[in-house]
Amino acid sequence: MNRNKSKLLKILLALFALNSLSLYLYFSHSHSHNRNSHDNVPFNERSNLRLPHQFSKAWPILPSYLPWSQNPKVRYRSCEAYFGNGFTTRVDLLPTPTAGNGGGGGGGGGGGWFRCFYSETLRSSICEGGKLKMNHEKIAMSKGGERIEDVMGRRDEEELPEYQNGAFQIEGDGVVVGFRGKRVGKRLVNDDFLNSYVPRGGIDMHTMRGLIGSIEVVDAKVFDECEQWVEEPTLLVTRFEYANVFHTFTDWYSAYVSSRVTGLPNRPHVVFVDGHSQTQLEETWEALFSSIRYAKNFSGPVCFRHAILSPLGYETPLFKGLSEDISCHGASAHELWQNPDDSKTARMSEFGEMIRAAFGFQVNRHRIEKPGSVHNVLFVRREDYLAHPRHGGKVESRLSNEQEVFDSLQSWVSNNPECKINLVNGLFAHMSMKDQVRAIQDASVIIGAHGAGLTHIVSAMPKTVILEIVASQYRRPHFRLIAQWKGLEYHAIYLDGSYAKPAVVTDKLSSIVKNLGC
Repeated sequence: MNRNKSKLLKILLALFALNSLSLYLYFSHSHSHNRNSHDNVPFNERSNLRLPHQFSKAWPILPSYLPWSQNPKVRYRSCEAYFGNGFTTRVDLLPTPTAGNGGGGGGGGGGGWFRCFYSETLRSSICEGGKLKMNHEKIAMSKGGERIEDVMGRRDEEELPEYQNGAFQIEGDGVVVGFRGKRVGKRLVNDDFLNSYVPRGGIDMHTMRGLIGSIEVVDAKVFDECEQWVEEPTLLVTRFEYANVFHTFTDWYSAYVSSRVTGLPNRPHVVFVDGHSQTQLEETWEALFSSIRYAKNFSGPVCFRHAILSPLGYETPLFKGLSEDISCHGASAHELWQNPDDSKTARMSEFGEMIRAAFGFQVNRHRIEKPGSVHNVLFVRREDYLAHPRHGGKVESRLSNEQEVFDSLQSWVSNNPECKINLVNGLFAHMSMKDQVRAIQDASVIIGAHGAGLTHIVSAMPKTVILEIVASQYRRPHFRLIAQWKGLEYHAIYLDGSYAKPAVVTDKLSSIVKNLGC
């Protein structure tokens, strides 16, 4: 018996020793892997450090995903130039401290680094840098993140950032030679660079231009003041029409493209460099990215190991398509992989899948319509709600008899039992963002008056049919274009004013569902 106990004890001790050795090797490897990032940080700051990607969400697998690698042969104003990686001109303002560092990396061991990728087609740049310090006391704007009810009446100008010199600082060797060899003192860039790579383009208050223009190159000792180091890649985003779903989609798309162009291995964190109040739309920001935070909510100077500057939403194809002819058509990624065609794109479908995946919905399934299937017909409604501090809570009607049209559709559905239709009352203003996306992906047909809520068709399934009711004063191409860029079937009913004859709408829906096999 004693011999068995002794043998068991030896086995346990051996297992304990093996486990201890495994832990030692694991942590030694982790320390070695991250040594470059930590060596230049004072010991008293290391308590604020986080291991790379420890809290970062992984990218989901998307059926419509196509590689975002740099390709200098992307044709000017092609679909890939508009929607994908058309950021083909690289400008290194501060070279990376480690040789051979590619896109999305930041040479953690040396000084700061900064570069921009410029798109001639979109006339904007995605910029990124390492060892970037934010001094938010030099950014004039409200704190941000408050409840709307607590800041009612606050002016829009108070919420948008104005930068003093040195609002952002980057580690370098003091005075640098700027763009085209002109000395710019402490400034990272001169006006020639901004005019060439971050042009205003008709945007009166180009906040990203102001941010880059405020960056000063400073000595390493300045970074001793950092109260917090953010180790994971972080997007710096400034939003303008932040409570409008369409404009927020442009911000989401810009942030997504910036993440892909810079080759981030995981979903980045987001810092809002603006002072807007909270909105319901933050639910999607939180789903898409690893975390969100407002710049003024940090207690003091914060330093980013890797920061990416996301272009303004006004510089995306979603917005530029309203004034430029972007004659691209949606196609499947599989089709484009086998037969590349620069007049087609799968990027809108890829982004729609990203949104659905971010909320936990399956993206590797396609709706198969079978005889006798129930078709969800989603009617997207416009409702009164409090959007922002300057909003009175009343939404402008785009369809003066919306309730009458909805009631007529409901009556038509009830009187046609042979066609299995479930009419969904899309009261989006009172639904969570996740439930809105669920309603969109489950719909066979989406109907609605022209309004920002229809931007959700970005997340629609491939066979979904869109029916837009367009009042005479709102004949804008927003949703026709999104449907085109996704390859969705689109129909429109154009009104003389804002009144729609219910019979016209029901007749059009009847025709659509017949083509679905109903």
